[in-house]
Amino acid sequence: MTNIDTLTQAPETSRVPTTRSYLMCRPEHFTVSYKINPWMEPANPTDTAKALAQWQVLYDTFVSLGHDVQLIDPIEGLPDMVYSANGGFVIDNIAYGASFTFPERMPEGPAYMDWFREHGFDVRVPENINEGEGDFLLVGDTILAGTGFRSESKSHTEVAELYGREVVTLNLINPSFYHLDTAIAVLDPLTGDANANIAYLPSAFDTKSLLILQDRYPDAIIVSEEDASILGLNSISDGYNVVIAKRAVGFERQLRERGYNPIGVDLSELLLGGGGVKCCTLELRKS
Repeated sequence: MTNIDTLTQAPETSRVPTTRSYLMCRPEHFTVSYKINPWMEPANPTDTAKALAQWQVLYDTFVSLGHDVQLIDPIEGLPDMVYSANGGFVIDNIAYGASFTFPERMPEGPAYMDWFREHGFDVRVPENINEGEGDFLLVGDTILAGTGFRSESKSHTEVAELYGREVVTLNLINPSFYHLDTAIAVLDPLTGDANANIAYLPSAFDTKSLLILQDRYPDAIIVSEEDASILGLNSISDGYNVVIAKRAVGFERQLRERGYNPIGVDLSELLLGGGGVKCCTLELRKS
């Protein structure tokens, strides 16, 4: 993978990095003490210190790329709070709060909404179960919305009315890819980009959803089962630099061929809880 110190200068391509603002949470209380997804095995040991060290590399990578990174204080007893992407969905300074499926994570919703309020966001309390940016992805001016395992499809209507944008429902069918951000990577995140593109794993979706993706994104990168199985698609792009799982070498090659600059980080400890790069990162779109 490329050294992060050399990443701010784009090559001679049309891809240009744009500064983003992210919300993250240090995994000070990370462990796997319950099982709410196929990745979690409470009987297997976890190393909180290792999780912290790996998370710090991700944080430092974002800072080195010039992005603004805000932090929410971790809360004891909420080990999954590190997966900040699930804490809400933010566009135009409006923060749509999360309402979690499982009781183990339910307290995270109010905690994140409190942070949004304290930092000047217009907070909207959800009426329907949803797990934030885990299931809502902004691609250009369109919101791709996942359902099937966590977020209810009624939340898609709620989001469409709230933001006044087109919302496209996609149904997930593989329990290992229970959030949309584990099965789709947004490669061109700028709003107003009519040519915004994605990468995705076809087998994560039902037939109807797959046909929608094929029709809307004919030039999408199709990622292998091998790379997806280590949450390679759970990535963050600034339009040029794409932070991905270090072991997703096939996806790395595909990104380079398209003119992107992949940066690999190792979040193997946090993968034990079912999360990767994107899960640990919530974008704060203030305008």
